[in-house]
Amino acid sequence: MSEARADVSRRRRISPIWIVPIVALLLGIWMLIYTLQSQGPEITIVFSTADGIEAGKTKIKLRSVEIGLVESAGLGDDLESVVVTARLDKEATPLLREDTQFWVVRPRIGAAGVSGLDTVLSGAYLQLAPGTGPEGRRDYVGLENPPVTPAGTPGLRITLTSDHGDSLGTGDPILYKGHRIGRVESGEFDLKTQTMTYAAFIEAPFDDLITTSTRFWNASGISFELSANGVEADLASLETLLVGGVAAGQPKGVGAGPPVEDGAVFALYDSYAMVNERPHRYGIEYVVRFSQSVRGLKPGAPVEYRGIPAGQVERVMVSDLLGQGATGQGAPVPVLIRLEPGRLALPDTEAGVEQLRNAVEAGVANGMRASLATGSLITGSLLVALDNHGDPTVVEIGEFAGRPELPTVATGLEGLEIKLASLLDKLNALPLEGTVKEAQQTLAGLDKLLNSRGMQELPTSLDATLRELETTLASFSGDSQLQEQLLPTIAELDRTLASFRRVLDTLDRQPNALVFNRELEADPLPPVGAR
Repeated sequence: MSEARADVSRRRRISPIWIVPIVALLLGIWMLIYTLQSQGPEITIVFSTADGIEAGKTKIKLRSVEIGLVESAGLGDDLESVVVTARLDKEATPLLREDTQFWVVRPRIGAAGVSGLDTVLSGAYLQLAPGTGPEGRRDYVGLENPPVTPAGTPGLRITLTSDHGDSLGTGDPILYKGHRIGRVESGEFDLKTQTMTYAAFIEAPFDDLITTSTRFWNASGISFELSANGVEADLASLETLLVGGVAAGQPKGVGAGPPVEDGAVFALYDSYAMVNERPHRYGIEYVVRFSQSVRGLKPGAPVEYRGIPAGQVERVMVSDLLGQGATGQGAPVPVLIRLEPGRLALPDTEAGVEQLRNAVEAGVANGMRASLATGSLITGSLLVALDNHGDPTVVEIGEFAGRPELPTVATGLEGLEIKLASLLDKLNALPLEGTVKEAQQTLAGLDKLLNSRGMQELPTSLDATLRELETTLASFSGDSQLQEQLLPTIAELDRTLASFRRVLDTLDRQPNALVFNRELEADPLPPVGAR
């Protein structure tokens, strides 16, 4: 009998020593997942310089609350910018929108005031200004200066344009009747148009004050105006005196217009006096050319329609006249005028401009002409008058230097001089020498006729004829023999006519009277009672 052997197998068992690494691995995976789930988004911000920014130290704040940290800062691919990588808290993810803004907060002193003094001890940090656009953006371009108006602030954004730099800066106030309603956000010089362009913001609810008739003027410093009432000084506020600013309001005698939308463009005037020189915003430019002297006609002179102010003179277009190839033979002088619908109770809008243009075209077709009129006998100033002169000639609106041209007519003393000169020119053009020679020949023939024998004997013949006529008339006088013979003859003729009238009456009653020379006697009747 054989011996039985037990089949022994050795089971592998995990050593307890592996428990610790496994637990550590699981704990690490859990911590990694937790970190990934709890950490906020990573963003990149591009700045022109890294002044005040340190990796691992510079914080990102919103309303003085830390919401992120700068992780790294390095040069960009163009080697002219700095790319900052930062990590925000998870709770700050909804703040990352399309129009979110970032800038470095450091001590600043400017027209808007003093800011960032707390960074003197704590160091600079990045400020986040949340936007209102769609979420999801992760790369931004940082601002070099803090925004004057945070994104999402209710109000109206407008643009102011000026021909020169003025004295405005970022943060300068915009005042309405001395009350601050907005601020200047930025200024830029346009090389193409050679003008200054200012971005401005009007806070709500003051944006309702801005209409199409609102005007803006520089309120920096003190403006003086010398008039018949004396010297008038205008100071918007002490703030504008020190740092500058813009004033807004309506021109004198102009009411509020319709509201404007975001992006509306307004001209920036030098003073309120200049605002009143051109109180209306919209207008049409026309050219009028005068053959008479324009001495006394200056820019700003009124343009009137039957005495009603309708616009003003812009300038005398001497350079344009020379550019048209003037020959120096007395070409009419062109004058540029501006007609404004707001002066004629029309809307100060594009629609009002169109109504005014149609009215001018209809007026020209009905005989409206432009002329020079005396504005002041003392100063000799002139103005441009528009009136219907009843000219039957059909004249269309022409064109000069790219602008429509209105027909003109000469009036006044100079107009009379022009008409007299034209009349003299016509007289000079007549063949007077030939006419004088013919008249001299006619007078010579008449003199010869008067000196002829027949004309010399004519008085004697006329005298004899007059004596004969006198003798004939004397024969018809009251005591003449002819009249004594003529009166009985007339009486006899009258009797003959009376007899002839009786014969005609007889023939009318009895046509046979020519045969029977008398009427038959009637038969006698016996007396009554006879037997």
